[in-house]
Amino acid sequence: MTKFLVTAGPTREYLDEVRYLSNASSGKMGYAIAGQAAQLGHRVVLVSGPCSLEVPAGVEQRSVVSAEEMLASSLAAFRDCDVAIGVAAVSDYRPARRAPGKPAKDQQALQLALVPNPDIIATLGAAKAGRLVVGFALESAHESGRMEIMARARSKLQAKCLDMIVINEVEALSAEQSQLSLLYADGRCEDLPPLSKQEGALRILRAIEALAADQHGASGA
Repeated sequence: MTKFLVTAGPTREYLDEVRYLSNASSGKMGYAIAGQAAQLGHRVVLVSGPCSLEVPAGVEQRSVVSAEEMLASSLAAFRDCDVAIGVAAVSDYRPARRAPGKPAKDQQALQLALVPNPDIIATLGAAKAGRLVVGFALESAHESGRMEIMARARSKLQAKCLDMIVINEVEALSAEQSQLSLLYADGRCEDLPPLSKQEGALRILRAIEALAADQHGASGA
């Protein structure tokens, strides 16, 4: 039995006490992966941003709001995990300053100073110490050609010390089906047919189980 860390959902970066920056992630894929992993008999910690989804049976959920909270919770959970899967759609930026209260609206243009958020999956990849770390790359098939998408994904995989990266089309956000490709650190790429979130989650987990078996075999040889 393997212990999985799964991050899921969006993060929220508050401008003041009411307004925030976020994105359209529903969390469905992350929750599907967490639920399927539990059904396969693995222990699962789900670090989730704000979602309206039911926590899958057998899954330990840790709720967070911001990217910095997700990073802290993920690092704490990863100390006791064998695999990390970064499915969360983490906000790239947060406000440089959070305003107190709720500033009144006026008719003037508003400029926001933003600073980069930490790269959670890259941080986990740097700390993996022989464990498996899998990332997600959200790409638009309408805006980029296949070669460009693969080149970007391969660059992310290498830069973030990942064992596999799942390429997911942005058109699948909030949809019931996903079009996924699995890109491995050894250069292999597996294109999956259109699948439901649950079916896609199972295929991803089977691929990770195979990686873990290969890694265990290599270490025991």
